[in-house]
Amino acid sequence: MANPIRVQIKPNYVKQFRSGYPLINKEAIKNSEVLKQEGSIIDLVDERNQFIAKGYYGIQNKGRGWILTYNQREVIDQSFFEEKLKAAVEARRSFYDDPDTTAFRVFNGEGDGIGGLTIDCYEEGYYVVTWYSEGIYSFKEEIIKSLSNIVDFKGIYEKKRFDVKGTYMEDDDFVTGERANFPLIVKENGIRFAVYLNDGAMVGVFLDQKDVRKAIRDKYAKGKNVLNTFSYTGAFSVAAALGGAAKTTSVDLANRSKAKTIEQFSVNSLDYEAHSIIVEDVFNYFKYAVRKKLSFDMVILDPPSFARSKKHTFSAGKDYPELLKQAIQITEKQGIIVASSNCSTFGMQKFKGFIEKAFQEMGEMYKILEEFSLPKDFKTIKEFKEGNYLKVVIIKKL
Repeated sequence: MANPIRVQIKPNYVKQFRSGYPLINKEAIKNSEVLKQEGSIIDLVDERNQFIAKGYYGIQNKGRGWILTYNQREVIDQSFFEEKLKAAVEARRSFYDDPDTTAFRVFNGEGDGIGGLTIDCYEEGYYVVTWYSEGIYSFKEEIIKSLSNIVDFKGIYEKKRFDVKGTYMEDDDFVTGERANFPLIVKENGIRFAVYLNDGAMVGVFLDQKDVRKAIRDKYAKGKNVLNTFSYTGAFSVAAALGGAAKTTSVDLANRSKAKTIEQFSVNSLDYEAHSIIVEDVFNYFKYAVRKKLSFDMVILDPPSFARSKKHTFSAGKDYPELLKQAIQITEKQGIIVASSNCSTFGMQKFKGFIEKAFQEMGEMYKILEEFSLPKDFKTIKEFKEGNYLKVVIIKKL
């Protein structure tokens, strides 16, 4: 293996890296002209050429790579990856042993020591490896071999999330083993979901919301008239219906969301015809609901960080208070709002500020009942707060 490339770090970033911050920011690098090929191993050094950390070069959003080790002598080879993966799998032993949850995260990027890489396990040994840069993808052979040595797998699929145009790279996602028959039916706290590991960037359910879905089913849904916005494949609606909701209404702009939601209801033996599944721009639906004087006992808001439709552009960091105001308008007194955001550019404190602002501007009172961040299979580290991106607040409108 070639010698690591020496990357000089600007003085005001040195302390941050020495204290465990793993993402190598573009702005921190003094001599970026030395970085030519993604996947190169790099040594970060200070202005006196003293070693700080070793990592790899890979372009991911604002980052230019990730720190892998603080040991200058450590070699980044197959045994390095195998050790990291083995520790991650061991840490998820309770998930492997739980018959009620057969879909979970096995490796969570920098939380498990390798930024830019995630691995999820689905039902009986099917794995999905997601690569977030060409840099980490250059270690594909070592990582797939390491995974094969550690787990008994049936099949391995992959997702490449590093297309230059910022869209998902479409090709055959199958890597090795045997192909699954789709849909694959997985369980999450006893709820069944149909997933497709070979069908674009997403598989059909977001595993990071498992604790929230369980809470909706077990504590909040009984007897409620529920509106699920940005509903994707209707996972929250299914959880609410299983928890005894009187009715659910799922709203999403994507045409395929209707068929996908019907499928999720059906695999749980629920009568989808007793529920409403609407293909519509959520913002238009809010206006319609106000016009028709519709109101709900529970409104679930889980928008993407950024969304664009013909008439609306939504950016969570800017527009979430407005979205909340529209939800407050159609939520009954004593009703519940499940406010969620996966945007990593702000934390829980700022998110609660959005909630405060929205209720204040609507002249309404509220009480926070419960808060959620990432579930325990989505391991994070305190040195990288952005890694714990999920913020969910369950609010009661007073």
